[in-house]
Amino acid sequence: MTEYTIHPLAVGINETDQGVMTYLRDYGKRILLPIYAFYLKGGDRTILVDTGLDQFVVPPGAEAACGFRQCEFEEALAGVGLRPEGVDMIIHTHLHNDHCENDAKCPNAEIYVQRAELDFLHNPHPVDHRYYPDILDGLNVVAVEGDAAITDGIDVIFSPGHTVGGQSIAVRTPAGRAVITGFCCNEKNFPAAGPAVAPGVHINLMEAYDSIQKIKRIADILIPIHALSIGRMPQIPPA
Repeated sequence: MTEYTIHPLAVGINETDQGVMTYLRDYGKRILLPIYAFYLKGGDRTILVDTGLDQFVVPPGAEAACGFRQCEFEEALAGVGLRPEGVDMIIHTHLHNDHCENDAKCPNAEIYVQRAELDFLHNPHPVDHRYYPDILDGLNVVAVEGDAAITDGIDVIFSPGHTVGGQSIAVRTPAGRAVITGFCCNEKNFPAAGPAVAPGVHINLMEAYDSIQKIKRIADILIPIHALSIGRMPQIPPA
């Protein structure tokens, strides 16, 4: 059975409000919000989860404040010995623009997206402005419906609510099942006691709540896709 290590690649960072992450909590608290691509190292294919923003964004002082570097997409890949042309597979958590803008730089990749998310991309509702309908045009897109095995050791788990077709990525590692969340969240969404906190941005609050509880329950290792702590880890699980 194939096991992987997960390498977070910080390809940008924004400043925003904690309430964007946590529904009805911590509004008015300014936070740094890292943007990641994740390299899944193991097996015989080069696999990324998400690709980040094409426009590199780093507010002044952000690197010192968060404790890790942010790099342009190509530089981040080079740091783990990769080139965009060598990426075989991209698995998307969802299609908000900050998760998929570098896809076109990976012309040889198969891109795995939930069918519901792909349909929404092509006909987005005005309430959610972060979809660019032509962003995947001309690329090799594979539509997935519901929970599915993508390759040995990597599954997707349908996780709607934040978006209509979010999917979390479950990865077999030497330390158990790691899950990269299919919805935007950080450490504050997963308090030590009590239920997880629904994402502050959502299309369907009840689905968002149910999805985050499910992911918290099934993961041995939780990887919130905008957590600062994740960027401080060269690999998951640690070497």
